Amino acid sequence: MSAKRGILMASVLSAALLGSGCNNPDDTVARGDTRNTPPIIAPAPPPSVGDSAAVSMGDTALTAKVKAALIAEPGLKSMPIDVSTKRSVVTLSGAVASPVEKAKALQVAENVEGVKSVVDNLVAKS
Repeated sequence: MSAKRGILMASVLSAALLGSGCNNPDDTVARGDTRNTPPIIAPAPPPSVGDSAAVSMGDTALTAKVKAALIAEPGLKSMPIDVSTKRSVVTLSGAVASPVEKAKALQVAENVEGVKSVVDNLVAKS
């Protein structure tokens, strides 16, 4: 008899809990069936927002690739060459020991995949 009473009590509690969720005003069934209405789509952000973030991320990666290539070059790894990138155009700045090292740094930067062009702001000391 007590087993039946426990099952009955559990059933009543379950029904009460399930029934309380039906009064939720946010429930789509409570507001009406919306299956045949088109979904509301948020407007897309302006194209420049996403594009500038992607360009910035690509420029950062490109700067890192050029710096790594310059460091990997035996005659250039000790040279203090600054690298900056904007829209895949790399700018090299700083002082190098000779015109040969300047030409080598420009060549290395130009050969990095993704570089559109290189702006030369390097100064050869000799």
